[in-house]
Amino acid sequence: MLTLPVIDLKNKVSAQEWQLRVDLAACYRLIALHGWDDLIYTHVSVRIPNTEHVLINAFGLRFDEITASNLVKVDMDGNIVDADSPFDFNPAGFTIHSAIHAVRHDALCALHVHCNEAIAVASLEQGLLPISQYSMFALASLSYHDYEGLAVNDDEKLRIQQDLGDTNFMLLRNHGAITLGNTIGDAFMHMYDLIRACQIQVQVMSTGMKPLLVDQSIVDGIKAQANVVHTGSTGGQKAWPAMLRRVYKEDASFAL
Repeated sequence: MLTLPVIDLKNKVSAQEWQLRVDLAACYRLIALHGWDDLIYTHVSVRIPNTEHVLINAFGLRFDEITASNLVKVDMDGNIVDADSPFDFNPAGFTIHSAIHAVRHDALCALHVHCNEAIAVASLEQGLLPISQYSMFALASLSYHDYEGLAVNDDEKLRIQQDLGDTNFMLLRNHGAITLGNTIGDAFMHMYDLIRACQIQVQVMSTGMKPLLVDQSIVDGIKAQANVVHTGSTGGQKAWPAMLRRVYKEDASFAL
């Protein structure tokens, strides 16, 4: 497919769904701008409130090609809702995202990446260490899921759900990272924090020197403060409009 089909859903879906589509497409563009994309792989999904429908990227598109209209709407059983959609989706990615959306109705958005540093830290036995302030944010709500091969087996869903629990950050051993958020902006900011934490840890460990770890009492205190740190004026709600302005400035086609 050298030329992408032109689709316009702006006046064919609800205002709520359209806004979610615009924000989700913007998130994909931001992932590309930050270098977190992996060719056509990895995913961000959002559940349309009060429905059993999830929006996810069309398989085969680069993240800088994703628009509000070419996102694919899928039900929780993996069926494409719009029968006339010219696009498909990645079943391996949907295994992970459908597992999350099935049990975490408090989390509107799930973001999954394969960044080198996240994979590196996820592949360490000790995982993420309390080295930087960014790691504090992630450690406040962090879980791990062991690698089971390509995520195409439905029986892995239960183990993903059990390992995730009520956390908003997850390191997939030998695989990558997932963050959740009450909004798309929150999920994006959580991933920003997690990737920065992993980058800093890899850089510190590369010196060969013994890292200075933050005391556990401080880590526990950050956990108690996590709701303050990641909501209101310091969380995704404040940063997201600025990120949207960046995407509009770079290429406004995402909002079509």
